[in-house]
Amino acid sequence: MFLLSLIWAWTAWNVYRPYKSRPELLGVFSFIMGVITGEFALHVIALEVALTFLIILFGELSGFGDALGLTIALGSWLAIGVFYFRAQRAEPIMAQAVRDALELNPDQPLNTADSLQISPDFKRLLKPFSYRLPNVTRHKNIEYCTVNGRSLKLDIYHRADLPANAPVLYQMHGGAWLENCGSKNEQALPLMNQLAANGWVCVAVEYRLSPGSTFPEHIIDCKRGLSWIKENIHEYGGNPDFVVATGGSAGGHLSSLLALSANAPEFQPGFEDVNTEVQGCIPFYGVYDFLNSQNQRSTGESLSQWISAKVLKQTRAEAPELWKQASPLYWVHKDAPPFLIIHGEADTLVPVGESQTLYNALHVTSEQAVAYAEIPDAQHAFEIGISLRTQIVVNQLCVYLDELYRRHLHTASLALNEGAKANDEQEESDISAELESDEGLETQS
Repeated sequence: MFLLSLIWAWTAWNVYRPYKSRPELLGVFSFIMGVITGEFALHVIALEVALTFLIILFGELSGFGDALGLTIALGSWLAIGVFYFRAQRAEPIMAQAVRDALELNPDQPLNTADSLQISPDFKRLLKPFSYRLPNVTRHKNIEYCTVNGRSLKLDIYHRADLPANAPVLYQMHGGAWLENCGSKNEQALPLMNQLAANGWVCVAVEYRLSPGSTFPEHIIDCKRGLSWIKENIHEYGGNPDFVVATGGSAGGHLSSLLALSANAPEFQPGFEDVNTEVQGCIPFYGVYDFLNSQNQRSTGESLSQWISAKVLKQTRAEAPELWKQASPLYWVHKDAPPFLIIHGEADTLVPVGESQTLYNALHVTSEQAVAYAEIPDAQHAFEIGISLRTQIVVNQLCVYLDELYRRHLHTASLALNEGAKANDEQEESDISAELESDEGLETQS
């Protein structure tokens, strides 16, 4: 019991003080244990209490050492329980980021649609990997293109009643750009299901992965997926004129690169004429500067070595322009779409400096709204399951995206009315000119 309690005590310590130094391999272990313990603390406590009960039941608890171990265990359960409910600190952070992303004044109210489902669902917290909602339909493995004989597929989520003219969320999964490290099947499921229940159409894309594929093949596939959406999503109730890109980790990198490199011919071979603009981007904890130009990744160069060996397959010295081309930071421009960047403060895999650097560049350059939410205590991939923190972030994103689309429809309606007004004025002008012409002919007669 004493040894077991020390392990449990370390997991409690780890969520409060995640490992962010060298060797970086320890940071990976800290990340795994941090996500499990921090996001699913109530389940961890229940499991450890049950194990302790079995130890006591079978008479394996005896002596001062085990008594001390039980005391340590009790302390660790209290610590991770407190940590779990500290997730509520994300609420004001996300709420302020949403207000910043919508450029609201401090005294300006944010009107939330009555139909929007954003109430915390404590029943869902008991089943953190039960993503499906009863009114959401999923279409699996729809082919969007074939590359070198390989069929690439996507999944579509929408409300069962198939709402018309629905806004679209386009999700790119993470997993270090590598084969067998991530797929469209298990990422962003809390967000996509919640948005689908609120009337959105969500699309999760599959793309070619390294080391079998080499950049820019990853982003080219994501652009092909967007091209398919623009042409076909209306069949699933989606509005092809309003697409918001998102993704976490490698997906955060790809979604932001896709949003910033709209219509770039180097990423659209064979479909250069397709409009690949999106109307917003919500990247989670991505790598945005492969060159590490501001020493954001100060703990070491293992990520750069990984990118060099597996993803780009050329070193920075060999191909500096390729490394720059692959970095969303160097695609920032004044016409970038609205951005809401999200990163966990406790991330041990990708430092928050990556997101801070991208936010600063966009804030200075972009003419659209840009916001950044640094989520307290959150690890890398914190929102992979349904936790208290995940629900807070997802619900706030639902509020943000609902308002973003409402504004889009309002702007489109104004443009339509202005166009109709201009046509009416032109018709009146043409009629007047015709009447004047007829009067002139009568006078001449």
